[in-house]
Amino acid sequence: MSRHDRSSGRKNSKNTGSRGDRSSGGKQSGRQGGGMRNKSQSRGNAPIKPKMEKSPFSNTEGIRLNKYIANSGICSRREADIYIAAGNVTVNGDTITEMGYRVKLEDDVRFDGRRLNPEKPEYILLNKPAGFFVTGNPEKGGRTVLELISKATKARVSPVGKLDNQAKGLLLFTNDGTLAKKLAKPKNGIRQIYQVSLNKNLSKEDMENMKEGVYIEGSKVQITDVSYIDDKPHNEVGIEIRSIKEHIVTRIFKSLGYEVESLDRVVFGGLTKKDLPRGRHRQLTEQEVINLGML
Repeated sequence: MSRHDRSSGRKNSKNTGSRGDRSSGGKQSGRQGGGMRNKSQSRGNAPIKPKMEKSPFSNTEGIRLNKYIANSGICSRREADIYIAAGNVTVNGDTITEMGYRVKLEDDVRFDGRRLNPEKPEYILLNKPAGFFVTGNPEKGGRTVLELISKATKARVSPVGKLDNQAKGLLLFTNDGTLAKKLAKPKNGIRQIYQVSLNKNLSKEDMENMKEGVYIEGSKVQITDVSYIDDKPHNEVGIEIRSIKEHIVTRIFKSLGYEVESLDRVVFGGLTKKDLPRGRHRQLTEQEVINLGML
């Protein structure tokens, strides 16, 4: 807030209090008005923290079905009641016509067969450090990537794809189930670039063979490109792939007799690590979300 705005706010507060004195004719009103001004002024110098949006499912009993539908952007609550009564809405496969019916976030709510999401779509990009688990049950004392984005949103976001515990780099989180499903099974795969440190130098012969594709468990994995990283030893390489199979980079090099000592995903579907330090996260821009939806 600018200095001009703060001074204007105090002036308006003072004028409002004076009018209150004249209208009521009592001293009590004036004291109350003054008290409010002092409270406002005392807070004026303190940094204002942005308020985190509260999840509509903070209530353990869930929320009313009509509110769930309204939150998803389909229609208003009043209109939702009409559609519910008409049998247009199902919950976990059952048609619900009861007014006041409550649902929880994990419920499968559909409107004319289309699954609804009652929370604002969130898209968060994290530059993951090594030593954090992505999915599954972490070992005792282990930390998860959800800790790193816990202050970013109250929505229940999930990672798109996986990275090993010791792997680093870009990891996308969202509660947009439609986009997550699309990215999990794209027609042509998702463009990914990794910087890899190997236990020994990658030979030129193996590098050329990789460009022809590598067979993993009888299935050919196409490698878009692989090269040495400038000004680095030849055990430091960059590899571009589109496969989304688990541990695919590690498995590619292992099939050729190399062990991966460090793995860093620097590009994911057009998203990069630019201006995103290790361990930090950011919200995707509207254009970035659109671009991902076109993959």
